[in-house]
Amino acid sequence: MTDTRADVWELTAAGGEQSGYESRNRRRDHAEWMSRLADHVAEVERRWSLAVQEPLGPSNGYVARANREGGGEVVVKLGVPGIEFARELEALRLYGGRGAVMLLKAEPAHGSMMLESVRPGRVLSDVSNDEEATTIAASVMRNLWRRAPEQHPFAAMSEFEGGVEWLRTCRANKRGPIPTTLASRAEGLLRELATARVEPVLLHGDLHHDNILSAERVPWLAIDPKGVVGDPAYDVGPFLYNRLFETDCPVKVLKRRVDQMAEALGFGRDRIVGAAIPRAVLAAWPSGASGEPWREPLRCAELLTEQGPISGRRVDAHHRPDPPAP
Repeated sequence: MTDTRADVWELTAAGGEQSGYESRNRRRDHAEWMSRLADHVAEVERRWSLAVQEPLGPSNGYVARANREGGGEVVVKLGVPGIEFARELEALRLYGGRGAVMLLKAEPAHGSMMLESVRPGRVLSDVSNDEEATTIAASVMRNLWRRAPEQHPFAAMSEFEGGVEWLRTCRANKRGPIPTTLASRAEGLLRELATARVEPVLLHGDLHHDNILSAERVPWLAIDPKGVVGDPAYDVGPFLYNRLFETDCPVKVLKRRVDQMAEALGFGRDRIVGAAIPRAVLAAWPSGASGEPWREPLRCAELLTEQGPISGRRVDAHHRPDPPAP
């Protein structure tokens, strides 16, 4: 695979998380990029000698299987060149196919990746037994986590989706969509988590049922990493709130998911809950958001705050990450 790190550093030179203004510019750039989607697809077919098939469902960019000229199936992923694309690309490069889909080729300046084709490609949400799905997700998390390299383009956990500063803004905005008590709790917990003496690791950032696919090389692989660095407990939140309110008893299922993750990952239960509350609030109302918040993670955060006191929790023993990839 071609070394793409120099191009990644160039795309992420500005660094930092987006303000609301920058987020609006990003949405505008995305709309302009999508208006030329047919040209982007045709160009990647030409450059990589591919025959691209129909897209694989909804995506912020474009994802489709493709046939190589010399034979063999791959997946093409296209997106707006920039920091989000670069972080995903670099995360996949560091994973090296362990726990995640394998990156075969990339052109960061063009916003294009070639990935291994994952078959059968069934999403984890197709597993009807929630306990089984939780066991699988915990296993994928452990395979993914590794020590972050000293130089990287990834978002800090305390800044991801607006992080601490955005939660502080939500707390101060008494007319905002996030209850001030919940925003205050989430801000305090994220500050505590960010200053805890835990070795930071490379996090997926959005690991839930629909970002875990069944595969042949190994049973399950992650897709679509966001590229975040921080406490591994922060990666559990998206799985907790995802599809929670499709279950018959969300309160009972949430408690069992937390308990099961705590046992499988070796984390204290309070640590998982304390990390999941700010993660869920920021998912419901990330920096630059407008309109109504995403109700499911917001309600999940409220349920988690009702599960008992979590301030002053100790940082317990945790999964020791592998060293960074060379």
